[in-house]
Amino acid sequence: MSFLEKIGFIETAEQERERLAQAPEGSINHHLSTLPVNISEWPQDLLIQLPWEPPRTDQKRTVVVVPFQFHGDVRPEDIGEEPLPRKLHSGSWDCIVVSSDHPSYPVGGHRIVVSDAEIARGTKVDLTEVLAQS
Repeated sequence: MSFLEKIGFIETAEQERERLAQAPEGSINHHLSTLPVNISEWPQDLLIQLPWEPPRTDQKRTVVVVPFQFHGDVRPEDIGEEPLPRKLHSGSWDCIVVSSDHPSYPVGGHRIVVSDAEIARGTKVDLTEVLAQS
């Protein structure tokens, strides 16, 4: 547990899981609440396989992206101070699809926006391992 989690400034992993689980059943956030956080480092420029499996999608899909630009959540101006604890994975990433078997998300410069919570639950792809298997 980080210092910021200990003092209640940022959500703990358990608090984030509970918050995501409050989303309607069948939603992406509810599904994410059932998955572990796999990526704790800053994900910019990493190869990340997204957790696209049922019930997130109709069938298991392999979609690998490179997050390149982060956008923090926009806070309404009328709420005053941001409530504590702050969300652990807040915001979203602009990503480039670099590998995909999903017909709606082709490779070749296709860009998508992915929530930070979903990126954190993805799997880091080690290109040296992938190339060694070829």
